[in-house]
Amino acid sequence: MHESFVKATTLPEAYHKALLELSNNGKVMSCKDYNQNQKELSMTIVVEEPLAEPMVSRLIIGGFYELQQYVMEVLEGILDFKIGDSENAWEYTYHDRINNFNLTVGKKLNQIQFVIDELKRSPDSRRAVIDIRDNNVDPFNPHPACLQHLQFFIRDGKLHMKVLMRSNDAAEATFMNAFAFIMLQKQVADTLGLPIGTYTHRANSFHCYEKDFPLLDQYINGIKTKPIDDLTYEYDGFFQDLMEEAIPDIKEAVEKLMKK
Repeated sequence: MHESFVKATTLPEAYHKALLELSNNGKVMSCKDYNQNQKELSMTIVVEEPLAEPMVSRLIIGGFYELQQYVMEVLEGILDFKIGDSENAWEYTYHDRINNFNLTVGKKLNQIQFVIDELKRSPDSRRAVIDIRDNNVDPFNPHPACLQHLQFFIRDGKLHMKVLMRSNDAAEATFMNAFAFIMLQKQVADTLGLPIGTYTHRANSFHCYEKDFPLLDQYINGIKTKPIDDLTYEYDGFFQDLMEEAIPDIKEAVEKLMKK
C-alpha cells in the first residue's frame, strides 16, 4: 500500500498536494462495501500554519453554508439529536463522542475538558488524547466512525494537533474534516491561551470512489493549470462573514429537522 507524505504552509496548499499524490500514486482497487472501485493510498498531511491565509480551498463539495454547518456539527453538536434508537437514527456524531464519550452505563467523559485539564497539569504531556472509536458500537455498525482519535501537544509554546482517520474520502470530505478539526484545535488553544502550532492529518485509507473520479480529475486539472488565488478563498473577512451570516438559516433548518 503506497505511503504518501505532504507538507505545506496553508491548509489548501497541503490538501491540493494530497490530491495530486492520490491522482498520481493511488491504486485502483475494488471497494465491495460500496459496490464500486476506488483509488487509494495512505496519506499524511502536515499543515505548518493552519490559520494562515488563504485558508479555504474552492475544491470542495458545497460552499460557505455547508462548511459552516459542518463546523457547527463538530464544535456545537447541532445534529446530536439524531443519535438514538429510531430506524433512521445515527449511531454517533463526532461532537458527541468528543464531549460525551460513553465509559460505562450512565457514565460519560467530556474528552475536551480532559485534554484541557491534562495540558494544564503537565504542558509536556503525551496523554492529551481524544478517542472517537467506541468498540461497544463500531464493530457492529455498518458505518463506523472514520475519525479514530485526536492528540494534542504543547511544544515550543504552541498547541499542535494530530488526527488519525481510518478512512477519508479525499474528494468529498477531507478538506471539510480538516477545516473543522482546525477550528477545534483553535478552540482548545484559545482556552489554554496558546497560539496554534502544526496540524497533522493522517488517513490510513485516503481514497476517491469511482463515482467521483471525474470530480478528482476536475480538481487535478485546476491544480495544474490555475494560480492558487483562483483555487482558494481567504477566510478572514468576506468568506467568514458569509459563513457567519448562514448561521441563522442553519439553526432554522436544524429546528425543522428536530420537529419531524
